[in-house]
Amino acid sequence: MAGLLVAAVVGLHAGARAAVTTPVAKTPQVSVKASKPAKAVPPPKPVLAPPAGNLVIIGGGLRAENAEVWQRIVQLAGGKGARIGVFGSASINPENSAQNTINKLNQYGAQAFFIPLGVTLPNSDYRKAAEDPEVVALIHSATGIYFTGGDQARITKALVRPDGRHTAALDAVWDVYRDGGVVAGSSAGAAIMSTTMFYDARATLDMLKNGVNDGHEIASGLGFIGDDVFVDQHLLVRGRFARMIPVMLKKGYQIGLGIDENSAMVVNARRDVEIIGYSGALLLDLSAAITDRGIKGFNISNATISYLDRGDKFNLVTREFTPSPDKADNKLDPNQPDTREPVYTNDILGNNAVLDLMINLIDNAQQEAIGIAFGNPRDGNPDSGYEFRFSKTINSVGYSSTEVEAYSVLKLRLDIRPIVLQQPLYRYR
Repeated sequence: MAGLLVAAVVGLHAGARAAVTTPVAKTPQVSVKASKPAKAVPPPKPVLAPPAGNLVIIGGGLRAENAEVWQRIVQLAGGKGARIGVFGSASINPENSAQNTINKLNQYGAQAFFIPLGVTLPNSDYRKAAEDPEVVALIHSATGIYFTGGDQARITKALVRPDGRHTAALDAVWDVYRDGGVVAGSSAGAAIMSTTMFYDARATLDMLKNGVNDGHEIASGLGFIGDDVFVDQHLLVRGRFARMIPVMLKKGYQIGLGIDENSAMVVNARRDVEIIGYSGALLLDLSAAITDRGIKGFNISNATISYLDRGDKFNLVTREFTPSPDKADNKLDPNQPDTREPVYTNDILGNNAVLDLMINLIDNAQQEAIGIAFGNPRDGNPDSGYEFRFSKTINSVGYSSTEVEAYSVLKLRLDIRPIVLQQPLYRYR
């Protein structure tokens, strides 16, 4: 019996068609359909290395005599003779805007040139230009890229396809950055550095009252700094720090950097941020911040705000701060404050008001300072405003320069609550 079973199995394996009679019970036949050819599995997308280059994020209003910023851009692009491609895409007149920047870069040793790509560039189809091999080759020939100021929406419109994918020109810019080149931008050119940018922004107070919406107040940026940091510009001069907060909450950013005019943040491959130029930057940290849904209107508690002055450094990965050399040995002693007067401003969104308040608080016996913001008495809601309360905590630190009157202020607590203002705000005596 066993021999017959073995013979049957061997016969089947040999392809024998003759039936083999055995005492074994028949098993039901199972029909097998011919399988379709397997579809080819697409190869995995290549893992792109982190950019080896540097960013120079300028808050706007960069003056021709600000040698520190201009020279750093040229240096990071390779030094004397560096080829820096300039995009004037944000401007209503891209070529003129780019040429002004080209002239300044060349004064500091570069060999800068115009990238002919812009929504408003005369006699040009910007969609075709963004895919043109000659334009792409021109970008690839650069060791540095510079985006001028204007309207940041024009930059993204010129460099991003309608479906959201990169154009060939934008891929080329990223290639320059990944290969170690510098990407610099001023004003609108700074706004595009994060994955979210202001698009059709209203006044700061209006955004606190009415919120921010994708496609209106905000839109997608180009994301050179990464997807974890939000960037804003013209910050101190225009009192814009407060408008960053609702955007950061909406889009999930923990860290925000706002750079002032005629100043720049240099971000290297290790994600060290160095402040250079005339002024500094505000650093917002919302990692421990909370909002109270029981309060009607925008509010936030336990946010952290810091001021990074020129020469200071901050690492976006480790969150470590390094003061400028002239402040390193001059940490403020909280037990020996310079002043004791209450600190208050009735226009916290005014020119440099937030910085003045922070500096006055950090070297003061007072533990908190208050600023308020309110609108025009002829606005629709003239009695609606906000209180900004700045408080010192055990983590708050200040540094003072030994060379000039300059301060660095770290880790003040910031709470914002809606308030009702008594109307009329004033009356004649």
